[in-house]
Amino acid sequence: MAALGGYYGYMIVGGLLSLVGMFVSSRLKGKFRKYSRIRNTANMSGQQVAEAMLRHYGIQDVTIKQGKGMLTDHYNPVSKTVSLSPEVYQGRSIASAAVAAHECGHAVQHATAYSMLQLRSRLVPIVQLSATAQQWLLLIAFITINSMPQLMLITIVAFGITTLFSFITLPVEFDASKRALAWLDQSQVAEGREYKGAKDALWWAAMTYVAAALSALVMLLYLVLRYSAATND
Repeated sequence: MAALGGYYGYMIVGGLLSLVGMFVSSRLKGKFRKYSRIRNTANMSGQQVAEAMLRHYGIQDVTIKQGKGMLTDHYNPVSKTVSLSPEVYQGRSIASAAVAAHECGHAVQHATAYSMLQLRSRLVPIVQLSATAQQWLLLIAFITINSMPQLMLITIVAFGITTLFSFITLPVEFDASKRALAWLDQSQVAEGREYKGAKDALWWAAMTYVAAALSALVMLLYLVLRYSAATND
């Protein structure tokens, strides 16, 4: 009975976290739209911001390119590429400057051998394998949980790896934003109200990772609970 109560408890928490995740995602899009309408102090495009920040840190082996879609901006440490969505690459707003600087913050982390980024990069192949496997494992594990509880244990390990990855991502993202804001302030690309807007936008972007990490943790705890209940019956 206690296990059943815990089961429903985790389901409720998981549902609430899903709602929080949707709220944060919606809030981020709203913030991006808001600050996309306000020009940055230096009137620089996202591409120019990225070029200037990389030049400031003496990074010459990173390519800046225009990607596709909205909020698809990312830094690829393998190809050393900063990919900016069209609105960020071409835009001259606070939002475009903040996002471009954030992605370049990851490039700076890479160039300075930031330990958490290195750890995250080393885990990527394992996480990709775990994420692919857990989609199939989860379905089969629930079907066979009473006859083959060991399969649920394997599923827990797979989810544990992806959950760990989610939490390791947090300091990487917060640090990239910290570097971005410091440079935007120092270079005077964003000042006063514009700087506060950039900080606000990046804070909400970071919250999406926090929500994802908490959701992953709740799912992991739920799987552990189901495994414990099956092995104790």
